[in-house]
Amino acid sequence: MDTANSHEHGAGHDDDHGESHGHGDHPKFLAHHFDTPLQQFDTAKLGMWLFLAQELLFFAGLFVAYGIYRNWYPDAFSWSSHQLDPIMGAINTVVLLFSSLTAALAVRSSQLGQKSKTSMWLVLTIICAFIFLVVKYFEYEHKFESGLLPGGHFHPHHLHVVRAMHGAAAAGIPDHSGTFFGIYFMMTGVHGLHVLIGIGVMIWILIRNNRGEFSAQYFTPVELVALYWHLVDLIWIYLFPLLYLID
Repeated sequence: MDTANSHEHGAGHDDDHGESHGHGDHPKFLAHHFDTPLQQFDTAKLGMWLFLAQELLFFAGLFVAYGIYRNWYPDAFSWSSHQLDPIMGAINTVVLLFSSLTAALAVRSSQLGQKSKTSMWLVLTIICAFIFLVVKYFEYEHKFESGLLPGGHFHPHHLHVVRAMHGAAAAGIPDHSGTFFGIYFMMTGVHGLHVLIGIGVMIWILIRNNRGEFSAQYFTPVELVALYWHLVDLIWIYLFPLLYLID
């Protein structure tokens, strides 16, 4: 982002943007408690990285729980994983990877002051997010219809086994399989909530971009929402193999 920073930070030394040492002459996008656009950009970026760090700590707890229970009940996790549809999981993986690309292109377009292209890439990112949720809806619907639910609600019926587990009979359901689905719904549900939040924030950024609030001198919100979206993508890259590809 060095090139990007030079665009935005350069505004701090450009009298054409109304910058001066007096707070009353700050550019419109510069908050009153900052002296320069550089200071505002660095502060916002640091705040976002701190937020992303605590998000990683939150998901780390879920991954630790996953590791513990998988170690305790390996057969249940293996059998239960085979009840998931890896094709749907792979589709969602490709969709999110593509959405990370479009989010990055939205940032680049905003850095260059290309308003229409920024909107286009944001819209494509939002569409990808909706596609992800639609695929996840159909996955959830199948689990509810088949009784593949968490804990005590685990009452499988009309199972459509994706593939046999090491040649074992499909009817041989290991104990504690409901534990896997408890973790599955928790991890994918929390991740899905983050996707939904991302959609809302990106729509807000899209509206602001269409209003002309961003330029080559000010694009911080676009970059921050893209950073958040990259985290959403990163978390799914770990969830997909851990949940869908257990041998």
